[in-house]
Amino acid sequence: MRRNDYSYRSDAAVPTFPDDKPLIIFDGECVFCSGWVKFALKHDKAGRYRFLSAQSPLGTALYRHYGLDERDYESNILIEDGRAHFKSEGSIRMIARLGFPWSLVSILYILPRPFADRLYEFVARNRLKIAGRRTTCYVPTPEERSRFLA
Repeated sequence: MRRNDYSYRSDAAVPTFPDDKPLIIFDGECVFCSGWVKFALKHDKAGRYRFLSAQSPLGTALYRHYGLDERDYESNILIEDGRAHFKSEGSIRMIARLGFPWSLVSILYILPRPFADRLYEFVARNRLKIAGRRTTCYVPTPEERSRFLA
């Protein structure tokens, strides 16, 4: 699944996009995932992250590029400094970079990756049962719109 840094730049199937800030790719039809984005928007005081729905053409291309099923969004992707982070690693990394007190989540790195990923996968598989599916897309506020890629 892992590829070289900025490997998507040389993939003709991936449209060019601004990658000067970390990008969170999420399931835009999942209430749980949209809640994750709202959480990040609320706590990302520095405006560090950009967001992209996995259902968008760019999101689909990036899922394919990283060898993920572009119809089954069981892993958010965090692309930071040209490198993709998946599952528990991507989630912990994203939260930890929101600043204090969220940086304390870094303690979760002590969990063995296979265990943390299995926990992540359990939640991901059951996310629609936990929170449901959106019948309408999350619409960012005018202030938030500039942080979303289409």
